[in-house]
Formats: sequence, structure tokens, C-alpha cells
Amino acid sequence: MTPPIIYRHTTDSAARGHIRLLQLYPHDMNIYGDWGNTLVLARRAQWQGYDVELLTYDPGDELPEDVHLVVGGGGQDSGQARIKDDLAQRAGELRAWATDGVPMLVICGLYQLFGHRFVTSSGTEIPGVSILDAQTVAGPKRLIGNITLDTEEFGTVVGYENHSGLTTLGPAARPFGTVRSGDGNNGSDGLEGGRIHHVIGTYLHGSLLPKNPAVADWLLARAVEHAGGTWEPGPFNDPVEAWAAQARRVAASRPR
Repeated sequence: MTPPIIYRHTTDSAARGHIRLLQLYPHDMNIYGDWGNTLVLARRAQWQGYDVELLTYDPGDELPEDVHLVVGGGGQDSGQARIKDDLAQRAGELRAWATDGVPMLVICGLYQLFGHRFVTSSGTEIPGVSILDAQTVAGPKRLIGNITLDTEEFGTVVGYENHSGLTTLGPAARPFGTVRSGDGNNGSDGLEGGRIHHVIGTYLHGSLLPKNPAVADWLLARAVEHAGGTWEPGPFNDPVEAWAAQARRVAASRPR
């Protein structure tokens, strides 16, 4: 297992708390800028006075305990195939974490495997861990380009999708958002992503969180609460928020 990286708080006063942030399968599931989600969470927590312990987990590692926040990225079909057996072995622990309220953000390939199954273009079925009531089958073409969502909790969310999987939600999952521009889960039902408990699954790369700080802060709030604290954020660095707003405007204005 890779030794943890410690991000110390950057405020003048004592640390307000300690967050254990776990990135799942960074070796195989970490494309299209998904590492940026982890970095945004660590930095925004630092700026609010929290120390962050960044842990990683790859096949064969020992799954850490007392984790407060989980992040996972996307990968090719080959990457999904490499992690599927290990993920199946960890399914019970991950489901227990989700039920217990651990916040999680899983992107693209891991979003698919957090559902019931992913059926590849060759007809091979890769079982998922069934945290989300969703299933995915490979489609005939790629759904690719900038995407804009309307969400109940986070307002407008922007990102970049690049997937051929067609995901359908079951009744126990609710969408991350509805598609204003783009394809979303399957290009036909107008929905994007899936949610249950404090788990968010989505196809939005880009990476997602630098352009959508409201989502990042929601995840951090749930993580702090899970660690026994209260998230009471002060003002963030103005240039950083301005850059995020500008990135959102540019992404939303660009054609697919």
C-alpha cells in the first residue's frame, strides 16, 4: 500500500478536525483528470482548517478503516476487468460504508461498477457491487462532449462526458441531475448519474469538482459529519472561486 499523504490545514488556528480521504483504484481507474477531484477535496478542506490524510487502495492492498470520504475515477474496460475480482471481494465493506453514511463520489467506470452489472460490447458481464440501483450495457457509439445538468441540491452542474456505456436507474436510485445539454446516462431518458445515501455516481469527467465547488463542499460537509464534527465553512479564496465560475461558464458555452 502506498503510504498516506498528509495535507496540513493552512489556517492560522489549530486544526478543526481530521479527514481520512480514500481514493479507490488510482492505478487503473483514474483517467480524464479524475485525480483532480481528490486534489480539490484535499485543498478545500485544508483551506477550511482541516488536516487531510489521503489514502489509496489498489487490488491486493488492505482496505483502510475509519474512512470519512471515498473517491473513485473512470477507466477503460480493461481497467474494470483488472479490478473486478478485488472489487467483488470488497463489496460487503463498501455497501456497509454507504449504508452508514460515508460520502462517496464515483466517476464513469466505477459509477458503472457501483451498480448491479456492466455488460461489455462482447457480451461479458462484469458484476457490480450493487450500491446503486443501476445497470449498464455497452452501446454502439460513444457519448462524448460537454454536458450541463440541472440538479436540485447543487444548481447547475457542468462537466465532460466520454462513455459508451448506457446506464439505466432502478427505482431505488435517484439521478444526480437532469440533462440540459448532453446525453447523460443513456442519451434517451434525460437523466444523469445516480444517488443513494451520500453516494454520487456520475459520468462527468473534466474533472468534476474544480468546476463545481458546491458538490465538493457537500461531500466535505458529509465527511466532517461522519467524522463527528460540523462543517461550518468560512469564505474561500476569492480568485479560486472566480476561476471556478469562469471554468463553468466556458464549459457550458462550448459546443459538443
